[in-house]
Amino acid sequence: MTKEKKYEALLAQVESLCEGEKDAIAKMANVAALLHQEFGFWWTGFYRVVDGELILGPFQGPLACMHIGYGRGVCGTAWKERRTVVVPDVEEFPGHIACSSESRSEIVVPVFDGGNNVVAVLDIDSRELGTFDEVDARWLERAAGFLA
Repeated sequence: MTKEKKYEALLAQVESLCEGEKDAIAKMANVAALLHQEFGFWWTGFYRVVDGELILGPFQGPLACMHIGYGRGVCGTAWKERRTVVVPDVEEFPGHIACSSESRSEIVVPVFDGGNNVVAVLDIDSRELGTFDEVDARWLERAAGFLA
């Protein structure tokens, strides 16, 4: 199955999981679990915007950083720039925060609320270089839209 087809099927599941659910953390927990299980990523989870910083939210994978500042690392950059950031090699990203030395590539997608404010970021790490591309970005942005 192609990556596009896998995401297409997954997006229907994300929509179903989120439909009617009002609790953001519950939605994040199930979306993180679904993505992690379906794609086998190294780390899949959310950081929530709380009191001017990113705080660790629901995730699947090894232990993670608990606090990330605005504009710091890949997550903080995606939050500050309000855009998806794809990093083929984390060692080449200036200011990368190494929560795990096993992470080699990363994608971070901002999650917006109804007022177009970033309320969280979806962070996914891979043990392989170059895992993520514009296909991942496009489908993960659509998935993040169901979390608003």
